[in-house]
Amino acid sequence: MTIADAALRERTVTWEDPLRGARAARGMTGMQYLRAMMAGEFPPPPIAHTLGFTLAEVDDGRAVFTLEPAEFHYNPIGMVHGGVAATLLDSAMGCAVHTRLSAGVGYTTLEMKVNLLRAITRDTGPTACEGRVIHLGRTTALAEAKLTDAAGRLLAHATSTCLLLRLDDGS
Repeated sequence: MTIADAALRERTVTWEDPLRGARAARGMTGMQYLRAMMAGEFPPPPIAHTLGFTLAEVDDGRAVFTLEPAEFHYNPIGMVHGGVAATLLDSAMGCAVHTRLSAGVGYTTLEMKVNLLRAITRDTGPTACEGRVIHLGRTTALAEAKLTDAAGRLLAHATSTCLLLRLDDGS
């Protein structure tokens, strides 16, 4: 069979201006901003639309994302690309850190270590990725995340160091 013989699939992705929320976030605590995003006051980042994941829960030092694995997440060998799992893990850890930040403070991932433990396919079903803060200092934060299936089986685990940034008043 050639590529021309295969049944083609199509997916359209739309998103809103990500800078609208990012600019507003500078005057809010991380928790306020993430809760406002969950309430629909600000759009989720375009990467959430592109990959189809959702911020489902936030609490002090904790964030949970959900994702239903699909064909469009697949790598060339027929399973979810490890980069999709890494993106979920990075998002959960970063947002867990974000819940603890004051207004005018941002973060960026400085380093991340990912362990992919099980193959993920669309048959895996719904997944949840929970990030938790391990330590929050003045200039860095440490976090970890676990990606699990609906039965609670561990699919992937990660740790991260985030650099905390004092944001200026510019856009």
